[in-house]
Amino acid sequence: MKIFVINPGSTSTKFALYEDEKMLWKGCVQHPVDELSKFGHVNEQLQYRTDAMHRILEENGIAPEFDAVIARGGLLKPTPGGVYRVDEKIKHDLINAECEHACNLGALMADELASSIGCPAFIADPEVVDELMPEARITGLPEIKRRSIFHALNSKAVARRYARLNNLKYEELDLIVVHIGGGISVSAHRHGRVVDVNNALDGDGPFSPERAGTLPAGDLVDLCFSGRYTHRELRKLLNGKGGLTAHLGINDVAEIVRRAEAGEEPYKGVLDAMLYRVATEVGARAIAFKGRVDAIILTGGIAHSEYCVKGLTDWIDWIAPISVRAGEDELGALAFNAYSAMNGDFPLQTYNPD
Repeated sequence: MKIFVINPGSTSTKFALYEDEKMLWKGCVQHPVDELSKFGHVNEQLQYRTDAMHRILEENGIAPEFDAVIARGGLLKPTPGGVYRVDEKIKHDLINAECEHACNLGALMADELASSIGCPAFIADPEVVDELMPEARITGLPEIKRRSIFHALNSKAVARRYARLNNLKYEELDLIVVHIGGGISVSAHRHGRVVDVNNALDGDGPFSPERAGTLPAGDLVDLCFSGRYTHRELRKLLNGKGGLTAHLGINDVAEIVRRAEAGEEPYKGVLDAMLYRVATEVGARAIAFKGRVDAIILTGGIAHSEYCVKGLTDWIDWIAPISVRAGEDELGALAFNAYSAMNGDFPLQTYNPD
């Protein structure tokens, strides 16, 4: 079964060709900032990126003869996890998405390619997967509800792979998945559904290399009315210029780890504090299972760091056994979902957020 995978990022688009779950080819097109700056809105990049897709296929001698095309899901309206066939509702909500991001183009590119060759186009586990239990959604203000925005694709994929490697079923396990990368999400997977997770995009949970995470609410309100920052600047502090970047002036975790290992301050103190905040979030997620957790899975780019894994493990290994699956294989996760849907292992979901 030939599966073509599309993953648009801010300044690049990654592609891959799989036969079942085996990668046959991987490619990436870099999009120079000066070229992207010509577009007023990310939606205007659709033809530009689609042309780049066809060009890289031609340059690598890859005939567009696929059984399925699958793309990164994008910032749709909240919806349960799973595999979705791209339809008019999905395309409409991506074109009119509240949040602007290149990932919104993936399904549109997949639909164009799949339609031209007569095969299905899919998305799987978009960032807005929402399976929260009611208790996890309510806050202390009726006007504000907690939102589920996290690394759903990678988190669910590593959870499923953990289950398969241990001859178990994802739908029968209680797992905590800790994705530690540029953003950090800690999700509680209760029998195949993510019943609690921090909003990893928008000021909730641990701080990360570029995100501020949860802040003392009163102090944040005072900062908002201090006159020091505009609304746009404050939003950027929450996501883009917060976390390690705000404290240390850099977001290069490898460099920060190197300095922390040498005992250099403030690098060690700030990095250790971030790991502690991640650990407290893991403890909070354990409440969703009343303390009975089958395993904790550490994933994402920072999980490559022995220093970070050890620092985090020292805080949380009493909760449950720990499994490390470093990195985030979004291309492989997408191919796995398409293959599973095509062979009937995963039922297709219906996107109907209203």
